[in-house]
Parts: sequence; C-alpha cells; structure tokens
Amino acid sequence: MNYHRTTALAAILLTLAPAAQAQFKPSKESLEGLYPGKAYSPYAQRSFPSQVFWGDSHLHTSLSPDAGLFGNTLGLDEAWRFARGEEVTSATGLPAKLGRPLDWMALTDHSDMMGFATGLFAGDPAITGTEQGRGWYEAFQQGGDASTAAALDLITNFAQGTLDPALVEAYSPGSAAYDSVWQDVIDAAERYNEPGRFTAFIAYEWTSLVAGNNLHRNVILRDDAARAEQVVPMVTQPPVGSTDPLDLYAWLEGYESKTGGKALALAHNGNLSNGLMFPVDAQYTGRALDETYVSLRNRWEPLYEITQIKGDGETHPYLSPDDEFADYETWDAGNLDLSEAKTPEMLAGEYAREALKQGLALEGKFGTNPYKFGFSGATDSHTSLTTAEEDNYFGKATSAEPSITRVLHPFTETENGIFPGWSLVASGYTGVWATENTREAIWDAMARKEVYATTGPRITVRFFGGWEFDDNDLRSRAPAFAGYDKGVPMGADLRKATSEAPTFMVYALRDPIGANLDRIQIVKGWMDAEGALHEKVYDVAWSGDRTPDADGKLPPVGNTVDEEAANFTNTIGASELATIWTDPEFDAAQQAFYYARVLEIPTPRWVLYDKLRLGAVIPEDAITVGQERAYTSPIWYTPKG
Repeated sequence: MNYHRTTALAAILLTLAPAAQAQFKPSKESLEGLYPGKAYSPYAQRSFPSQVFWGDSHLHTSLSPDAGLFGNTLGLDEAWRFARGEEVTSATGLPAKLGRPLDWMALTDHSDMMGFATGLFAGDPAITGTEQGRGWYEAFQQGGDASTAAALDLITNFAQGTLDPALVEAYSPGSAAYDSVWQDVIDAAERYNEPGRFTAFIAYEWTSLVAGNNLHRNVILRDDAARAEQVVPMVTQPPVGSTDPLDLYAWLEGYESKTGGKALALAHNGNLSNGLMFPVDAQYTGRALDETYVSLRNRWEPLYEITQIKGDGETHPYLSPDDEFADYETWDAGNLDLSEAKTPEMLAGEYAREALKQGLALEGKFGTNPYKFGFSGATDSHTSLTTAEEDNYFGKATSAEPSITRVLHPFTETENGIFPGWSLVASGYTGVWATENTREAIWDAMARKEVYATTGPRITVRFFGGWEFDDNDLRSRAPAFAGYDKGVPMGADLRKATSEAPTFMVYALRDPIGANLDRIQIVKGWMDAEGALHEKVYDVAWSGDRTPDADGKLPPVGNTVDEEAANFTNTIGASELATIWTDPEFDAAQQAFYYARVLEIPTPRWVLYDKLRLGAVIPEDAITVGQERAYTSPIWYTPKG
C-alpha cells in the first residue's frame, strides 16, 4: 500500500467543503495503490469463488436393495428433508436432526434393482410370482431371524449373480417398475432443489462388485429433469449391465451426446477393492491398460472419495511408513464382504496417495494421467441420514443406528477377518469452493476439482500454488485475491515457472463449533529421473511454540479429551493457521503433486458418546480418540519441454 499517497489524499479531502466532498467520485484508477482489488469493495467485481458449500456426495435410501432389505424404511423425502436441516424419525424410531443443514447433496441409490426392496415388502406380483421372490416375501412377513436370513440370502444371490432372471428383468431399466422408481428419484431431486439455498443433484451409484471387490462409482448429473428423464441409469447385472468401468464411461458419453447435458463419476472406497481400484498394468478383466483406458478415466473421474464410513482412503502405514498420521481409521482386513483376505501387495492399488504417485508414472508412459483426481468425502450411509458428526452418528445401516450394543455388532465377519462395529467411521463431507449454491456452480467446481474432503468437521481450507507468493500475501483477511492472481487453486496445474521453486499458500480456519487445529502439512509426491516414485510429508504450520526434533518430527499437540465425559477443550491448538511454503527439494525436471492435510487436535470418537449416553460397553481394542482432518485436492507440476 502507498501510505504517502493515502495521507495526502486524506489531507486534501479534509480541506474540501461538504459540497465538494459530495461531488468527489474516485475512479477505479484513483484507487490503484490504495486497495489491491478491482474496486474498493472487496465483494464487488469478484469473479473467483468466495464461499465454501458443504455437502454429501453419497447417500442411500430404502430404494437401495441392501438398505431396504436390512430395515431402512426412510425414502427420498425423508433423506432430502434431513439434509436440509429438518427433524425426521429414523427407521428405528429415533428422532434425528443435523447440527447444521447441508448446502447440497447427491442422493445415490444403487442403480441395480433400484426399488426392489420396497416392491418386495409391498408384495409386488412380479416378485412373489417367482419361487425365490415368494420365499423371501414370506420370510419377511414372519420377521425376526427369518427376515434376517432372507435378507442375507437375497444379497448373496445378488452378489453371486444367481437371482431368478425374472426378478432381474422386473427391476431392470426399461421395466415399468424400474422406470417409475427412476422418475421418483428425479422428481424428488427437483422438489428439493432450491437454487441459492440448497442444491439437490440427480444421481445414482453404479455398483460394480467383482467377486466382493468394491469398484463402485457415483454418477452425478449437472442437469435437471428434462435431461435426466431421457435416460435410465447404468447397471451391472446382465443382460443389460456391466461391471467394467469402460462401459460406464460409454454410458456417460452416451448421456452427454443424447441430452446435451453433463455428467461425472467418482470412485469410492478403494480400500475394499483388494487392489483393483487403481490398476497399473491391467484391469481386473485382464485387459492391459492402454491410452483408451487412461484417457477415459482421466476425462470422466475428476474426483475420488478419500474418506467415508467404511474407512479412510488417503494412505496406509505399509505404503507410507514415515507418515506418523498414516494409520487413521484403517480398514484393511479384506474386500467388501470379506470373501477374500487382504495381502500387502494389494494395498498399492487401493489408496489415494499411492494412486496419485502411480498416475505420474502412467502419464510418463501414455501421455495422460488417469489418476489426476481431486478429493471428496461422503458418508455412504444406508439409513437415509447423512450424519458425519461424532456426537450425532447414526451409523452405516439401521443395524448400526444408536443402541447400547452397536459397538459390539460386527459390520462384517468371516473366516477371513472382521470389521468390528466400533470401527465404523463418522465420516465425511465435501467442501466445494463455488460462486453460488446451484447445481451448475457446484458441479463445475467438482469438475475442476476445486473441492476438498473432511472427515466430518467443517474446517475452512484454502490452498494455492504459484511461483511468487511471499509473506505479504498473508497480511490480509482475504488472501484469496493474491491466491488467484498469482497462482492456481487446489485441483489445478501450476502455471509456467517464473522462479526456481514453487511456493504454496495455505490457510485453514477451524470449524466454528469444532476443535482447534493442530497443524497443516503439505504432502508431496514425485517421480525421479529413473522413474522411481517418492513421497514426503512436511509440517508447514502448527500451533503453539513446538519445535521439530533432530529428525524433523514435530512433537504431538497434546490431548485434552475427557473420555468419561466424551468432551474436549480448546485449550491447545489454534483457531487458524496459515503459511507460505516453498518446496526446499524442488527439481524442475521431476513431475510432482502437492496437497494439504489439516489436522485437528484430538477429539472423542462416536463410541465415547455411546458410552456416555447409552451406557455402552466399549471393547478394550476400540479406538476412542482420533484427530479429524481435511484433505485438499492436489496441485500438479509437470516439467515443460
């Protein structure tokens, strides 16, 4: 700022008569040097996104076969109302309400046999007219153990592809029942979509499950009913469906060609794919990775669901042994149904950080990076209730809604391992930097990857990369002006180099009703001249007067959790953290990516609230305290020439 000019202008104005002062109209040019924005008002003529909108990109209602069969009776209306902040009654009869409404949501019921469970309970003749369907219907009418056994038998037959073909046909795209349900999905999203207040996306989950290995993708449309009504979702069951992602990409291409609309897909839960989510040499079909695969995956999958109820998917301690925070909400016993146990060599094909690194190598081979994705977070709840708050957690399914025994009831258990009930995760949400709360603006932000994931808290995070950031850029309560002017936001590629090493501006504000912040870290991945892949985690900003030790490790922030009271205090940590960081080991010849990870101070996990409120007995091996976090989408560097 030009302080001499400011003082002179003030002195002149003080000598003017009131009438003259009223006639003084500063031009935009006269404000240059006085204020770095385009106009005096920092909110005028602002073109970059200035708000973060919170949402869930993955939720199921009773229309999903597994959700409905295992007791979820809440439909589309209850799910939308709950997300918008209204109180509803859960399927187990409990009153439920979010602490704060969401800004947007994608309701993603499974596309395969969507509505089958509700049809079964209603006694649809197309179902009861088959021997399989009649047996299940009668068992559900009995209730109790018979009902549970029927649900398990039905899900097993679905997963193994042994359903009566007549049942599949009755609830496949093109059937009257299926098309009616899809219309209901569209109509509900239209009813609850309120531009400027709440965005309701038309969406579904394509549920590719290969021998129990989770390859699911959520498909989110940018469009309204006029376009969505021209298609039916992609399914996996034969004869019309496929479990091959290449066929899903063809569906997406067909949707855009037919309707003129836009769609994207995001993969999720790679930690339960037993190595199949991020192939390097060949897909599960045996088809070798080629230019077609890498280009299509790059085009259609801009985001990856890095955290959700079934574990955190950033990295694994086996893959990142030097990362002291790598073992967070880890699910590594096996695949989705534990039909196959996990082996160490599978892990590289399952986690986001490793995929980002492998993407650099694949780009060197094919010219396109198939794993150049941003990060989203979601619940994947099958209760119709999008709860990611530790103190308001309604579980994965109705069997995991609040009860004195849910911490003891395994999510899955076979001879290959167990996912204990207490290990379910109250996670996560996606923060979207968008210009307004509309389908178009939020979807566009997803497509350009200007989004980030959290494990539940609504931490505000900005992350910019450039070549000329300095400490003066943080001497403002609105550093985003400098962020966009001098660099690029999360999800983008660094511009052409203008200095010897890139600089990054990152700042974070704690959730207004949440925990203080421990630290900000920047995670770097790169490929050296020999093609070897590397990673490193840097502590770049932290609370208190801690000093890194001789090994460069920052001491722990401390722990204020009172486990008996399920409480914590913000007497440690910081309400906000910010820094300008320059990569000290930058090599202009090496491909690289960078993302920020923001850690809160330790807080109680949901199991402690069950103990306090319900008297639940917590198993000795249960994790009771954790450090919740945010993950920004990466920024990439590619050598030129």
